[in-house]
Amino acid sequence: QVHLVESGGGLVQAGGSLRLSCAASALIGSSTTMGWFRQTPGKEREFVAAISSIGSSTYYTDSVKGRFTISRDNAKNTMYLQMSTLKPEDTAVYYCVVSSRYGYAGTWTGNPGLWNYWGQGTQVTVSS
Repeated sequence: QVHLVESGGGLVQAGGSLRLSCAASALIGSSTTMGWFRQTPGKEREFVAAISSIGSSTYYTDSVKGRFTISRDNAKNTMYLQMSTLKPEDTAVYYCVVSSRYGYAGTWTGNPGLWNYWGQGTQVTVSS
């Protein structure tokens, strides 16, 4: 199994920035896709972003394009989500996810059921 730990969440004013980190307990560089989901109470879990095994391809939900950037450092077994120009509607618990699937990630990453490992989540709150 892979253990994932998120960090970097917090409270920020609208228009501000945060960087989330996800540390993995095992090697993430070999044939894995990593990503982020978010969830607000009373709302279904929403795909945010994903990145391919070596970082060559990235995918974003439309609402965060141009504002969020996903990246990974396989040597450190760590993934990041740089969030800029934050909006109140970005408020949610953000979850780090890893899948043993790789390739053609844009065709399946939006389905929560296709991700194998989930972190505990980190709270991001954006105030008006």
